[in-house]
Amino acid sequence: MKLIIATIKPYKLDEVREAVTAAGVRGMMVTEIKGFGSQSGHTEIYRGAEYAVNFVPKVRLEIVVADALADQIVDIVARTARTGKIGDGKIFVLDVESALRVRTGETGDDAI
Repeated sequence: MKLIIATIKPYKLDEVREAVTAAGVRGMMVTEIKGFGSQSGHTEIYRGAEYAVNFVPKVRLEIVVADALADQIVDIVARTARTGKIGDGKIFVLDVESALRVRTGETGDDAI
């Protein structure tokens, strides 16, 4: 199993969710986060005053899939979340040692 962690722009969330669901993903965890990467924040003007935004709002997706599905889901997330502008996000893939569905006791691929 693989854990796919993706940070994307918040307005891309629904589009990404629909795309991965259509590809067979049965669940994901979503967290609203703030961070910065290459863009190191930016400045905005509010009521005539300029101020620095050091942390940019993002959404963190965590998706656990079977090994065979991981590359396909990474590709779908990357294509769907891409705007071509700075700040599109990052995707990380990690190995998952085990999984357990608490309600039924199922383990491994059956638990996801």
